[in-house]
Amino acid sequence: MPAERLGRWLARQGIASRRGADELLRQGRVRVNRVPASPSGQLIDPDRDLIEVDGRQVASEQSPRRYLALNKPLGVVSTVRDPEGRPTVLDLVPDGAGLFPVGRLDRDSRGLLFLTDDGELSQRLTHPRYGASKTYRVRLGQPISRRQLQELREGPVLEDGPTHPTAVRPEARGEVLFVTLREGRNRELRRILEKVGSTVLDLERVEFAGIRLGTLPPGAVRELSRAEVARLRREAGLG
Repeated sequence: MPAERLGRWLARQGIASRRGADELLRQGRVRVNRVPASPSGQLIDPDRDLIEVDGRQVASEQSPRRYLALNKPLGVVSTVRDPEGRPTVLDLVPDGAGLFPVGRLDRDSRGLLFLTDDGELSQRLTHPRYGASKTYRVRLGQPISRRQLQELREGPVLEDGPTHPTAVRPEARGEVLFVTLREGRNRELRRILEKVGSTVLDLERVEFAGIRLGTLPPGAVRELSRAEVARLRREAGLG
């Protein structure tokens, strides 16, 4: 097998997302042939080198990848572990070893989230370059005005830069919006709505990369079908 970047290889083995693998390297938790790995990454030969994370060997032959859909409830954080001891999405999965969430929903938001051990797919679904769509159902404190709708559709400018034009469909006399985004900034939708003067009462992700939440109950998980996984891979540009 040809040489490969360590961080990318760790992500492909499902140890973490690509960014998560880089963080493991920075924290000094990865060793190559019993020697701490370079924090900036290095080339490895997976067939010859001994790779360890937290003292445990990472084998190049892994069990089949896992792909789960989760309906994240309110009050749960979208991380593998939380230093404050708050419940995480992995607490909702009976056998969640090796899984990590794809993208994030903040603690006060709910709805569709993916859990997987496929680092490459996770990286692509959350990278702005690939523009995976995310649709949210938002309940507002007051009906939205025509001016506010126009501002949303044009893409308001936030403190971290302009946003892309947004697809918005109002319902319930403007008190409920279905909003589709293709970026992944922190709390982006809440900040966009705040920018145009709207108050969010409830925010639920109902679709991600073409996969719908459907009737999955809050806190429940289900395996994605082969067709759904194939669709995610197409959305991520993986064929």
